[in-house]
Amino acid sequence: MGIGQYIKIIGRGKQGARSISREQAEDLFGQVLDGAVTDLEIGAFCLAMRIKGETREEMAGFLDATALRMQHFPAHPQQPVIVIPSYNGARKLPLLTPLLALLLAREGLPVLVHGTATEARAVNSSDVLSALDIHAQEATKKIANGELVFAPTALLCPGLQRLLEVRRVVGLRNPAHSLVKLMNPVAGRSLIVSSYTHPEYAVSMAETFELMKSDALLLRGTEGESVADARRHPRMEAFVAGQRVLLQDTQPGTLVSLPELPPAIDAASTAHYTREVLAGRSPVPAPIAQQVAHILRLIPQIMNASLEPVV
Repeated sequence: MGIGQYIKIIGRGKQGARSISREQAEDLFGQVLDGAVTDLEIGAFCLAMRIKGETREEMAGFLDATALRMQHFPAHPQQPVIVIPSYNGARKLPLLTPLLALLLAREGLPVLVHGTATEARAVNSSDVLSALDIHAQEATKKIANGELVFAPTALLCPGLQRLLEVRRVVGLRNPAHSLVKLMNPVAGRSLIVSSYTHPEYAVSMAETFELMKSDALLLRGTEGESVADARRHPRMEAFVAGQRVLLQDTQPGTLVSLPELPPAIDAASTAHYTREVLAGRSPVPAPIAQQVAHILRLIPQIMNASLEPVV
C-alpha cells in the first residue's frame, strides 16, 4: 500500500500537479485516516495539497473516506439535526457560536456542535460551552428536540483529529481543515451550518456541497466560525439536496446600530453574555437573529426534499 503513487501526481508543484479522481482520493485519505502511512508521507500529502488545492471531486473522495470511518450520531426521526462545526475559535471578537446553537435549540431543534482546538491562542466553543455547563460527549447518542450536544472531533474520528494536529507541526492548514466544515456526522438528514474565511473557499465549498447533494447553509462567518458577524449582514447561501439558493446578499458596511458585545473574549465573559441574551436581558444581534430565521425556514424545505422520490 502507501500513498506515494498519489503524491507523484498531486505533488509536482502549482504548475505540474494534476488532480486525482474521487475514488483515488477516497483511497488516499482512507490510508491517512487509518494511520497506514508514514509521517513523512502525511507531511508530503499535506504540503502537496496546500500548494495544489483540492478539487470538488477530491474533497468528495476525502468526505467518502471519512464517512466510512466516522462515529455517526443517530438521525432524528422528525427533522434534520442542525450541525455546527466550530474549529477556528475567537481571537478578536467574542465567540458566539454557542449562542447561535442555543438559540436554535430553544426553537426546539436538535443541535450538534463538533470541533477541536486548532489555534493555540483562541477561545474555543468547548471552553464557552463548559462555562455554560454543557460538556463534551463521550459517546454518540440520539439528540432530542431542543437539545444541544458538543462532540469533540476525536470522538467522531480519531484519525481526523490526528490530521488536524499536523498543523501544529508544519504550521499550515491541510484538507482536514476544510473537510470538518463540510462533513455530516449524522446518520441521516442534517443541516450543516458552515462558513469560510476567504472568497476562494466560498467557491470550493459551494461546489462540494452541490456535488455531495448536501443540505447546508454557507456564509462568511465570524473569524471563520459558523455564526454571523454580529456587526454586519453577510451573504448567506442555502443548499437543499445540493440545489443552491441565495438567501441574502452582502450588505456593505457595518450596522447602523451596533450590538453591545462584551469587551472581553474569555470563556466566562462570553458565557455570561450568552446567558444574558437567552434570558432576554440583552438583544439577540440582528445578523444572528436573521441567521436563525433562515435556518428555521429551511427545515420544511429539507424535509420536503427528503420525501421526494429518487428518479
